[in-house]
Amino acid sequence: MTTVSERISQSAFDGSRLRVVLLLDLHEGAQQRFLEAYEYLRSQVASVPGHLTDQLCQSIENPSQWLITSEWESAPPFLAWVNSEEHVKMVQPLHSCVRNTRSLRFSVLRETSSAATAAPEPSKGRLQSEPRVGDGVVRHALTFTVKPGSESMVAEILAGYDSPQARVDDTTRLRRTSLFMHGNRVVRAVEVQGDLVAALRHVSEQPEVRAVEEAINPYLEQDRDLTDPNSARVFFTRAALPAVHHVAAGQELRDDLRHALYYPAKEGCGMALARMLARQDELAADDPDSPIDASTIFQRDDIVVRLIDLRVPLDDTEPDLVIGVHGPRKRGVFKRLMDTDAAGGLTTDRELAHFLARSDMDLITDRRAPDS
Repeated sequence: MTTVSERISQSAFDGSRLRVVLLLDLHEGAQQRFLEAYEYLRSQVASVPGHLTDQLCQSIENPSQWLITSEWESAPPFLAWVNSEEHVKMVQPLHSCVRNTRSLRFSVLRETSSAATAAPEPSKGRLQSEPRVGDGVVRHALTFTVKPGSESMVAEILAGYDSPQARVDDTTRLRRTSLFMHGNRVVRAVEVQGDLVAALRHVSEQPEVRAVEEAINPYLEQDRDLTDPNSARVFFTRAALPAVHHVAAGQELRDDLRHALYYPAKEGCGMALARMLARQDELAADDPDSPIDASTIFQRDDIVVRLIDLRVPLDDTEPDLVIGVHGPRKRGVFKRLMDTDAAGGLTTDRELAHFLARSDMDLITDRRAPDS
């Protein structure tokens, strides 16, 4: 029998320590500027709650290749920092020195220490209890806002483009792209088999995608210039909406009904809300009668989006199960974490149905690659 833990392929909420690896390829002659930028960054990050240590390493084979590793008590404090506007501004001097970067994030599962080295203190995070059984799929999302009044035009542009080629290389392919809108907010969720960075680079280079990105530029609330690498980097850094939890109840359904629910959290409560919804989805995955087959939670600051694949039409479900507030006292906790105006009443079935209708994002396009 499959256990709940085996169904969770991704989670930022298991409390385990986090190792972050940043690979960098520097421009020629930029080493000194890079070291100065790193020293400033190091002094700033040292005071960030949850940060334990970091190292700067230079390749012994290629002096242009560098590595920064850092360790954190757990994933949530790192995600809160790396997704902050403070971080975006802090790393700007670093990027001017760098040709290419790649960030990798790992939970610490096992470690070896010498007899003279004391074990890590429990207060500094624990080891990941057991390996997660992945499905080889990486999930990621982007979110941004468009100028009020332009929503219908943007939706038409985003719905009408030709899909890029799914195959990236021998090991990477695009599986699914789902695009939603809630008011003037756009959310684009992607599923990639293999290397996410390679897939995103592949998509950005496709002429049909570049044409769409250029077409929506005049309607964006945040200006960007995709011909300027720094402008593009800042935009996509701010737009990143990381997946913090994924759980699947069973086999992937070819004819699933995909919805995205938008949860504007109270200021400072986004991570706590995402954690609560993750726990609810873990319970639902163990219930054979649950209408939810799979759930992915994306969170950045106080924006929480929950992507759900349903076995039955939304109108045939119980709203509290789909919203994620099923069970004693769950609605009260939920209301305390949600923006007051967005939550509204959650006492009666009618109020729950009204909230569900408001939070259900408009589906613009949902595209699967062949044989996915």
